[in-house]
Amino acid sequence: MIVEERSYRIRGGMMGAYLRLVEEEGLAIQQPILGDLVGYFVTDIGPLNQVVHLWRYQDLEDRTQRRKRLADDERWQAFTPRLSACIAQMDNRILIPTAFSPMK
Repeated sequence: MIVEERSYRIRGGMMGAYLRLVEEEGLAIQQPILGDLVGYFVTDIGPLNQVVHLWRYQDLEDRTQRRKRLADDERWQAFTPRLSACIAQMDNRILIPTAFSPMK
């Protein structure tokens, strides 16, 4: 099992618009394709204007196949330009649980 951590720095004044887009449209496209959403989070202390979302996959191949299906989805292709307009920076990490992790 792996967890993908996607961290976005949202443009000033755009957090509300970003979160509305994800909640009202984005998740309906993403979740059936990507599967196991761990959660969406916003920062309160530390670097502000950040959104972090975590997705769980069986392995890198599972992630690759699901991300490709999402990228190929016409609804997602039509949606992402509006979402991208809110994002200043994107970072991505793959997290591998330790042997003693409760998520293992």
